[in-house]
Amino acid sequence: MSKLTTQILKDCRSHFDEIVSIRRDIHMYPETGFDVHRTAGIVAKQLEDSGLKVRVGVGQTGVVGDINVVGATKRIALRADMDALPMQELGTPDYKSRIKGKAHMCGHDAHTAMLIGAAKIISKLKNELKTNVRFIFQPSEEQFPGGAAAMIQDGVLDSVDQIYGLHVWPLLETSQFAICPGPAFGQPDVFEINIKGKGGHAAFPHLTTDPISVSSQFVSMLQSIVSRNIDGLESAVVSVTQFHGGTANNVIPEAVKLSGTVRTLKKEVQVKVRHRLEELLAGVTNAHGATYDLSYQEGYPVTYNHQPCITKVLSIAEEIVDSDKVLYPYPPILGGEDFGYYSQKVPACFILVGAGNQDRGIVNMCHDPRFDIDEECLIYGMAMHVGLVIN
Repeated sequence: MSKLTTQILKDCRSHFDEIVSIRRDIHMYPETGFDVHRTAGIVAKQLEDSGLKVRVGVGQTGVVGDINVVGATKRIALRADMDALPMQELGTPDYKSRIKGKAHMCGHDAHTAMLIGAAKIISKLKNELKTNVRFIFQPSEEQFPGGAAAMIQDGVLDSVDQIYGLHVWPLLETSQFAICPGPAFGQPDVFEINIKGKGGHAAFPHLTTDPISVSSQFVSMLQSIVSRNIDGLESAVVSVTQFHGGTANNVIPEAVKLSGTVRTLKKEVQVKVRHRLEELLAGVTNAHGATYDLSYQEGYPVTYNHQPCITKVLSIAEEIVDSDKVLYPYPPILGGEDFGYYSQKVPACFILVGAGNQDRGIVNMCHDPRFDIDEECLIYGMAMHVGLVIN
C-alpha cells in the first residue's frame, strides 16, 4: 500500500463517525422518487460547508457540487443516488425508518453519505488536484424513467470526461470490491397484458372463452423464450410477477391482467425476446378466440463499464485492499440501474462495494425488507471515490 493510499484511508477513518451519523439520519427519514427535498437539503449544506460550488434543483431535486481546479482541462464526475424504496422496513436497527411505507432498502443512504465524506476529504486537497471534480447527487433512481435522464438534460455531464458510481453489495463481505467488464447491469423492461375472453358460469365453460386458461397457457409458453430462443451463452430473464382475474369461485371472468419484466444485457437479445413474447401472445389468444392489449415499456439502458475506467478502478482497488479481495471479472447483474444513462454518454465504471458481514448476520440482498449494511463499508467506498480523483 502506497503512502498516499495509507493517508486516504486514514482520512476516511477520521470522518467515519460523522458519515455514519449522516447515513443513519437519512436512513431514518427516507424519501422516494423526486420527493427528496430533506435529503437534498442535507447534501447541499454539507457541500457548501466544505467550500464547494453548489447547485440545487438539478433534474428537479438533484444536487451538484463542483471543485474547479485552476489550469485543469479534465473533469471527473462521481455519482450517488438519494431516493429510498416504497416499502416497509422489517429490520430492527436503532436507526430504523420513521416513515411508514418508505425505507432505504437499497443502500442509497450509504451512497449519499459516502460521497459527502469523499467531498469533504477531496475539498481539503484542492491545491493538489490535477482535475476538476463534479459530485452528482441524484433523485429517483428506483422509479422509471429515473432521475439520471433529467439530470443529464440539466447539463450534469457537460464537460465531464469520466463518471463513476458505487453500489453497496451485501453478497460481498466488507473490504471487497467487484467490477463487471462491459455490460454490468441489465435493461429492465416491463410489460402489462390484458387478455380478454367471454365470461360466464363456471359450470358451463363451453359457453365461455376462458381468459384464465388462455393466460395460464401463455405464462407457461413464456418460459420457453429463454430456453429455446436465446443462445445459452447469452443472458435473459422473463418473469411474470402479477396475475389478476376473477371475482367469484363460480364465475369465469371476462378478462385477466398479467404483468412482468424482461431483463437483458444486449440490445439484439432484448429485441428477440420482445418479438417472441408478442408472437406467443398473438398465437395463443388467436387459437382460443380471445383478444389482448399489450403495453411494453423499455426500461433503463444497460449500464456499461468501459475498459479505461475499469483499469483505473482496478489499480485503485488493489491499493485499498488486498488483490484477492478485488473480484474481477465479476459476472453481470440483471438488475436495472439508471447509471446506464450516464454510461451511454461518457466513459464510465459502476463499482460494487462489499457491505455484508456474515458473522453479524448482515446478508440480506437489496430490496429485502431486512436489508442492512456493515457500516465499515463506508470507509472503503469513500476511499474509492477519493482515490479515483487523486489518482
